[in-house]
Amino acid sequence: MSVIEEGAFLACFETVKDPRMNRQRKHELLDIIALTICAVISGADAWTEVERYGREKFDWLRTFLRLENGIPSHDTIGRVFCLLDPNELQEAFAQWVRTIAGRLEGVVAIDGKTARRSHDSASGKGALHLVSAWASEAGLALGQVATDQKSNEITAIPKLLAMLDIKGCLVTIDAMGCQRKIAQSILDAGADYLLNVKGNQERLEEDIAEEFAQAQADAFKHMEHNYFETLEKNRDRIERREYWVTKDIGGLGTLDKWPKLTAMAMCKRTRTIGGETSCETHYYITSAKQANAERIGHSIRSHWSVENSLHWVLDIAFREDESRIRVGNAQENMALLRKLTLNLLKNDKSKKASIKAKRLSAGWNNEYMTRLLTQF
Repeated sequence: MSVIEEGAFLACFETVKDPRMNRQRKHELLDIIALTICAVISGADAWTEVERYGREKFDWLRTFLRLENGIPSHDTIGRVFCLLDPNELQEAFAQWVRTIAGRLEGVVAIDGKTARRSHDSASGKGALHLVSAWASEAGLALGQVATDQKSNEITAIPKLLAMLDIKGCLVTIDAMGCQRKIAQSILDAGADYLLNVKGNQERLEEDIAEEFAQAQADAFKHMEHNYFETLEKNRDRIERREYWVTKDIGGLGTLDKWPKLTAMAMCKRTRTIGGETSCETHYYITSAKQANAERIGHSIRSHWSVENSLHWVLDIAFREDESRIRVGNAQENMALLRKLTLNLLKNDKSKKASIKAKRLSAGWNNEYMTRLLTQF
């Protein structure tokens, strides 16, 4: 038995059911999944590339896969991923993450992303929109749920939360997720929420803005609060972020409807670029018991790692927005494999290189690929 067979890499996918009829099975499902993961790690972005990778690496792949009937064709690989149940694959992925990550801590950022070229106008199929969870401190993608469009994130987020083990974490979501039911779903998962507030919740944003405006007018003499500030300078760009957090929320009529709410926060961002200055103010609500301004400030900044460390990398290093995989469940399943690959590459500390360079190295060097697959 090889070191890859002994690790958690393959074991978590053994529970995924094969959607094919028995007489159509020339290749084992686990072989197809493992082959595809290795190919995606190595830079493959299409089923034809997965097949070509398998033929080039056949001897090495046989050290831990059966491949009794050789390498499956790209049509077979694509058909299998078209038929695979995304929920089962997601559950296997979530189990793998739980195995390698242990108990998560810190911020879990939830955000949506659309794969822009995944639509199929001829069949009336819209672009795939995925809501993903990202553990900021651990640098791990935790899972995803597909929706038809961005407006359906509200129903997708509770489904995603139900898949995750996030007890003790602080879940951050942008204004789309500022909903009472979502707040309760986060609490039900054993976590706390930090939600960006905008005008989609009655008078909530207005009430918070008025309270902070009154407090600023008298220099916070009548509002107990906590303050934190950061200053960043980069060439001709200066950015100042100020955070005010208060647990003095008793006077706000709209806030008593939010479950286990402990505090509200204001973030003021002042940016100067080339002599021009702009200012933005955002408001937040949280159930965190340790809701001091420094922690809330760092958590707000950590939320955007889902954009910079997950979505941006998927577009640049994996060319996700350019993917033409569209049939059946294939696009959703491939998106999950990209996240699995990203977890492996980002958490490898043996090589200082970009994600793209690591993918190339994994394709060229079998020892490095083995190290990636067995690092946890």
